Parts: sequence; structure tokens; C-alpha cells
Amino acid sequence: MYESLKNRIISELEDIKKSGRYKNERQIESPQCTQIKTEQKKNVINFCANNYLGLAANKEIQNAAKETIDSHGFGLASVRFICGTQDIHKKLEREISDFLGTEDTILYAAAFDANGGLFEPLFDSRDAIVSDSLNHASLIDGIRLCKAERFRYKNNDMIDLEKQLKLTKSFRSRVIVTDGVFSMDGTIAQLDNIYKLAKKYNSLIFVDDCHATGFIGKNGRGTHEYNDVLGKVDIITGTLGKALGGGSGGFSSGKKEIIELLRQKSRPYLFSNTLAPSIVGASIKALELIKKDKSLIKKLKENTIYFRDQISNIGFEIKGKNHPIIPIMIYDDIKAKKIAEYLYENDIYVVSFSYPVVPKGLSRIRIQISSSHTKIEMDKALKLLKEAGLKFGILK
Repeated sequence: MYESLKNRIISELEDIKKSGRYKNERQIESPQCTQIKTEQKKNVINFCANNYLGLAANKEIQNAAKETIDSHGFGLASVRFICGTQDIHKKLEREISDFLGTEDTILYAAAFDANGGLFEPLFDSRDAIVSDSLNHASLIDGIRLCKAERFRYKNNDMIDLEKQLKLTKSFRSRVIVTDGVFSMDGTIAQLDNIYKLAKKYNSLIFVDDCHATGFIGKNGRGTHEYNDVLGKVDIITGTLGKALGGGSGGFSSGKKEIIELLRQKSRPYLFSNTLAPSIVGASIKALELIKKDKSLIKKLKENTIYFRDQISNIGFEIKGKNHPIIPIMIYDDIKAKKIAEYLYENDIYVVSFSYPVVPKGLSRIRIQISSSHTKIEMDKALKLLKEAGLKFGILK
């Protein structure tokens, strides 16, 4: 029986390779920093990690993880409601709530699980979900798992959002669902205007803030702080695996009654092992560092402005405005892959993105800036990007 499936899989893999969309996994042999060692190269400058604040190899965070293993063990071998809740899990939930300005928080093994387990416990066929067309795959999958009626609005388009809200007036509950930052474009959602529409049409607001928590907004609280709607978003999902140390784990944070119901009914929470103690201890330390010292957030903003200005001056088309995700638009899958390979050969680590990660015809190189990047490192990347753009016919 397997032979027919095997042949079909081999054929599909060959098609992916020919199209320029095949995704290789390079092996890193060092901690995650701006300069890393890979299996092929002793030293490359990394411009594609979610390590926004450079905390992935922070010594204080590493020590906190080690100390937590000593005090609370390696793992719990249990889900939360059986015997998988330690004092540190509750402490981290309180710390996240305090940081975001929410009433309560629930931890998940991953942010994908947080979104995957969010909608089914809360909504059914009597409700309507109004979702941005470019929302993350985890939101799309989570919404699919519930029986609510689904409506989509054009990306960050408030006119179309209002149109969809008008179509949903007969439903019991309505919820607007959006990424806080659209990870492939570096675009920040208009939460201030979304809130105005939510208030007008009596709708809830759910925001996935994975690419914002810890560094967007004056104090790094996220897009609700950036858009001046603190306390006005009903649920925020986020990750511990990006700016907050880069480990793993996710959370949902918001109204206490919603969080309480998720603890009772959210399947990824009920049926997944609890978050490892070392990650919990390290994440508590990461939040502590961010709250007491804003210099990393300031440096990240400075680096982002510099790189965005310089790459635009070179002549590349980029998306977004002021986020450290900087998509350089190539529009050709094979050329995008060749540019990424050219940079890697010259010790700059970037990755090309093509379908199905982004829509067909919208391939790109996604640069991600960190507070720990130096001007010398950024200038080297800019120089090589210009060379590659000319070499492969993107720039003239």
C-alpha cells in the first residue's frame, strides 16, 4: 500500500525543489546570537531569528533556568490539572498579567496551542468570528476547530472590517480576531481603530501578539500599548519563544472569566504536558529584565530605523513601517532562494520565504533586526544585499 503513497510524495517533493520553495534546515552548533556557528560555517551573522532583544543567550536567563532545574526539577510528567502546576507556573501567569495589564493568564506548551485551544471552548454556531485575511496559521486552525460562523476582512482594512461587522449583527457574540503584528509583512494592526469599531458593533477583540510582546510599545507591552488601547483588548495570545528569551511556550491573557473557562475546556491545555520548570524560571527572569531596563527596547528601535532607512535608500521595496521585521520583496521564488544562498555563502544568514508560507508571487527575504546587532553587522548585510540585488536583477 505504501508504494503508491511513496511515489506520490517523492513526486511532490521534486516539484517543491524545482520551484525554489524547498526548505532546508541548517544545523546551528552554537547558542542563538547575532553571530552563530553552523555545520557548514564557523561564523555567520544571523538576520532571521525572532531574538528581538538578544536575550536567547543571556547569562542571567540561562542561570535562572539552571537554578530552576535545581529547585523544581526537569519536568512534571503531568498536565496542569492533575499534578503539573507548581508555584512558579502561577507566578509566571501573574507576572505576564501584570506586565500586559490583564486580569489573568493561562500558559500553554506553545503559542500555536494557545491559539488552537482558544475558540472552541468559547464559541459555537450562534456566534461569529471576524478574522483578518492575513492572520497567522495558528489562528486560522484554531478558528476552524470551532463551529462559529466565519467572516474574513481584508488585511488591516477598517472599511471592510466594518462591512463584515454589519453582516454579523444577528449573532449572539461577535469577535474580531487579528494578529497584532503580521509576521510576514512587519505591519502593525490598527488596534485603536479596531477598538472603535468593536465598541460601535458590540464586538470582542482577540489579538495574537507573538511578534510584539516584550518590545513593541513604550514599555514593550505590545500592540495594545503601542495603539493606546491598554485594558481594551479582551484576549491577548503571546509567546515566550521570541523576545522573552526565545525558549518555548505560549499563553493567553485577558478577562478572568475567559481564562477560567479555558482552564476547564481548552483541549491543548488539558491534554498537553505542563511547561518545563526551566522555561518558566527563565521566562520570569526575562520579564524582570525587560521591566527594569528599557535600553534593549530603545536599541532595537534605533537599529530598526537605521536598517529600514538604509535598505530603502538602496532601492529595495520593503513592507511595514517601524517593526524589526523587514520583508524585502523579491516576487520570484527562485531568485529569492538564490539571494539567500548568496548571502549565506558570504556569512550572512537569511532565509527566503515563498508559498505556502506567503501567498503565491509574493516571495521575499525577511530580515529580522535584534537589539544586539551592531552597525558593522548591519552594514555588512546591507552591502551584500545590494550586491545580490544587482547580481540577480532585482535592483537596477
